[in-house]
Amino acid sequence: MKVIKEYSTEVGDKKLVAQFTDLTDQTNGSVVIKYGDTAVLATAVMGKEKEGQSWFPLSVEFEEKFYAAGAILGSRFRRREGMPSEEAVLSARVVDRTIRPLFDQRLRRDVQVVITVLSIGDEDPDVLGVIGASLALGTSDIPWNGPVSAVRIGQTTDSDEFIINPNYSERTSERERLDLLACGKDGNINMIEVGAKQIKEEVLIQALERAKQEHDKLQNWQKQIIAEIGKEKQKIEFKESSEELVALFEDKIAPKMLDYVFGQNAAYALKDEWMQAVKEFLPEDQWQNADDYFENKIDELVHKEAIENERRQDGRALDEIRELYTEVGSISPIVHGTGIFYRGGTHVMSVVTLGGPEDALLLDTIEFQDTPKRFMHHYNFPPFSVGEVGKVGGFNRRQIGHGALVEKALRAVIPSQEEFPYTIRVVSETMASNGSSSQASVCASTLALMDAGVPIKAPVAGIAMGLMSDPSLVGENTWPEGKYKILTDIQGPEDHFGDMDFKVAGTANGVVAVQMDVKVDGVPIHVLAEAFEQAKRARLQILDVMLQTIDKPRPEISPNAPKIEVMKIKPEQIGLVIGSGGKTINKIKEETQVSDITIEDDGVVYITGKGDSVSNAKRKIEELTKEYEVGERFNEAEVVKLADFGAFVKIGENAEGLVHISEIAPFRIDKVANVLSVGEKVPVVIKNIDEQDRINLSIKDADPKFMEKKGIKPNEQQQQHKPKQ
Repeated sequence: MKVIKEYSTEVGDKKLVAQFTDLTDQTNGSVVIKYGDTAVLATAVMGKEKEGQSWFPLSVEFEEKFYAAGAILGSRFRRREGMPSEEAVLSARVVDRTIRPLFDQRLRRDVQVVITVLSIGDEDPDVLGVIGASLALGTSDIPWNGPVSAVRIGQTTDSDEFIINPNYSERTSERERLDLLACGKDGNINMIEVGAKQIKEEVLIQALERAKQEHDKLQNWQKQIIAEIGKEKQKIEFKESSEELVALFEDKIAPKMLDYVFGQNAAYALKDEWMQAVKEFLPEDQWQNADDYFENKIDELVHKEAIENERRQDGRALDEIRELYTEVGSISPIVHGTGIFYRGGTHVMSVVTLGGPEDALLLDTIEFQDTPKRFMHHYNFPPFSVGEVGKVGGFNRRQIGHGALVEKALRAVIPSQEEFPYTIRVVSETMASNGSSSQASVCASTLALMDAGVPIKAPVAGIAMGLMSDPSLVGENTWPEGKYKILTDIQGPEDHFGDMDFKVAGTANGVVAVQMDVKVDGVPIHVLAEAFEQAKRARLQILDVMLQTIDKPRPEISPNAPKIEVMKIKPEQIGLVIGSGGKTINKIKEETQVSDITIEDDGVVYITGKGDSVSNAKRKIEELTKEYEVGERFNEAEVVKLADFGAFVKIGENAEGLVHISEIAPFRIDKVANVLSVGEKVPVVIKNIDEQDRINLSIKDADPKFMEKKGIKPNEQQQQHKPKQ
């Protein structure tokens, strides 16, 4: 690989390096980005215009190569990369949501950005993916209004200091309090991902201000690179609407717009009428442009009415939430917990299933190998939820992204494994959708978790905020009052035509997750601060309604859920419990009929099963691993073997000791077989344990008169003693 140009800058405490090489010289633009031991290749390619295309065809791919981890990964039967991991899908979405608003949406050429992870160290490649995509596009001849920057801001529970680009070790620590990924351009923010532990909104604003400082440095660095080696952008002319089309719209449609869009809430019924008029009065080459023109006019109208008249399509106030409805425990007697949440036309059902530690998902990615994941949230969006016919089953990037956002929000309140040793899976089914089904899933899942008896730290609710801004504000860092409006609880059309989708989930105490993307270049931080405050008021209102249905987790889990017992053995006893080839542990499972016995490296044992099987298995393991002490007494120990020098007596599941002939009675015994027999029950006490852990027992110390009670006296041992039948 021939390095043509190399540039570097400091971000946090590490050097960020951009290498422009001849390695991928067939692309429109490419760059290798290195940070610590992590490196990614970002490429950008633009195809030819697609005839009949009615939207901008951008695709972003995030390729995780197994070799990046320096290991041969994959399944035993497939040692090559297959479908992208969830982490790769989420990283691709981060890049996509950051760069997409900076394209002219009238572009009808395929643009593909591919991020290939070449090396994975302790630094997350998603930040590098954004910067790499920005430089690949910025230095290419593809029309794009970048550059854009990205940085991750972290914070721990024991310090108020922000950490710039915390690594995996810091982010997976129990002390992690905040994980914020912010992307932005020229002082504004255009993409946010946050996972937090009930953090205050003021802290998030401070973190965004800190991110902006890093953005400014990265912006200047990228602009210098683009100015030095960037290619001249291709000139693409976009077809303007004809005078005839504009006149037809003004004549046939414009007078009806207010009534259809705000009176009847039927914008798309009007669109059907418009397209019919276009096909009747205009030539075919103007039909596609007519679709875009209608969408733009609706966009202008909803912006104008919101900003100038605080008017929404469904008549609500700007900060008003749609009607709420909640319900728990009504779906099935089999499942372990259910929650139903309605917010207007968005209806979500969430279901909780509890399992043992053996049910945890085992992660096997380039970031995490053989790592158990004990809490999972999965999100489904069937076509019937929007009244459409389509493919049922499987999942797509949107479903993965929404599911991960809800999982991030709930993870902050899930109890630790020590507090609640269950594996927890929550599935959210979108039954009807008209805006922010992901945040409805947060609410429904919280209800389901409490219904299942999961002792969550606090209930969580989510809300989606929107924005309508004056087009003249693009690129400005300060937006004056009256030039924009923030909308609470956006529904479908407001999401489609609005400038921002700002999802905030939290408890009464603070924020646990945020996801933001925009359709404009970016949003000033002071506007986001207003959105956070408005979202907080809405969140508290939703929580009040939820808690009227169920105000805390049920005290007991469902009787249909498995029972789990937790116990601790010494690490050196693990081999004893498992046995050669698993023989001992499998025998315990078979005898007690437990579902599973999981033993951690530190000696923590999780026993999963139903009814008495769990306690029976626990008792067997306790007996197997019991450590005996001098002075312990056993009233009915079984004689298992006789010898000339004494008797071997069983005192536990896997323990026996020797009663020496001199310890049988307080008088002389001539022959052991004359006074004891195999199978007989005798009282014993542990006299001592030698350096080889051999247990020496005594009958006479346990009960000096035991032999006399059997009728055996000194000098009366000529006849072999026979126990009474």
